[in-house]
Amino acid sequence: MPLDPATLAEIRAALDRAGAATAANALPELRRAAEQLAELIDDSLAEAVLTDGDSLRAAGARAGLSENAVGPRLARTSALAPYANAHGRVTASAVERARYDRETGRPRVASTTPKPMRFTPRRSTS
Repeated sequence: MPLDPATLAEIRAALDRAGAATAANALPELRRAAEQLAELIDDSLAEAVLTDGDSLRAAGARAGLSENAVGPRLARTSALAPYANAHGRVTASAVERARYDRETGRPRVASTTPKPMRFTPRRSTS
């Protein structure tokens, strides 16, 4: 799956705005770019294990992550969130099930459970 050009353009634009700003004003733009980039990494990890057949360890190593860091990141993706366990992790056996479901054309549908909360910095009104 190719990366979404619109998302890549948004990341580049945020970095360009950060490059032209003072250090303090660059921080929100850098945070925005970092969050979007983290989502792209997570989605690419999911595709690597589902489509390319990578193991959790191999996909994590390519992204510079430990094997233990991959499961929670996969649980945040739309492709693998329905396969997360009660601890918010996707395991190797869950990936095998997701591959099977994808091959048979019956992938699980994500529940309406909201994404885990993330820290959002306060915006100053001045």
